[in-house]
Amino acid sequence: MKALLDACVLYPTVLREILIGVARAGLYVPLWSDRILEEWARAVVKLGRGAELVARGEIAALKAAFPAACVAPREALAARLWLPDPGDVHVLAAAVAGGADVIVTFNAADFPRGVLAEEGLGREDPDRFLLALWQGAPGTVAGVVETVRAEAERLSGEAQPLRPLLKRAKLPRLGKALAG
Repeated sequence: MKALLDACVLYPTVLREILIGVARAGLYVPLWSDRILEEWARAVVKLGRGAELVARGEIAALKAAFPAACVAPREALAARLWLPDPGDVHVLAAAVAGGADVIVTFNAADFPRGVLAEEGLGREDPDRFLLALWQGAPGTVAGVVETVRAEAERLSGEAQPLRPLLKRAKLPRLGKALAG
């Protein structure tokens, strides 16, 4: 399965690390475009000085780890597509150009299921997407999540209980499933 990751799911670190971790484990093939990655880099500016530089380093590492993930849709493709927010058409174009099965995004309103279905695509929020992957490979997803949780704990110097960490990452269903 190929999944296009929207910028809004790449920006939060814990969420991104889990999504990329399960991709590294072979549970899906991630896709993005340079424009999506640029949106991520610009979004972190609000975190303060140096945040964009860190994001650009993380982007370079992602590109090196997944060289085939970056798709470049032709302008003619984007020109024939429509979404409620014209600023998101580039995301749909990248998904179509990359042969994605699904767009993983929090932005449901701007990616209507009917419009996506016309292009052979689905839309999932990251919690449902990861929960479905967990149902198919519970040990793999749990291992990735534990690695991310342990790293968050190491970096913060504070305990990072699983459910609250995943709730902050907007993954409450996955947190409940893993804790249960």
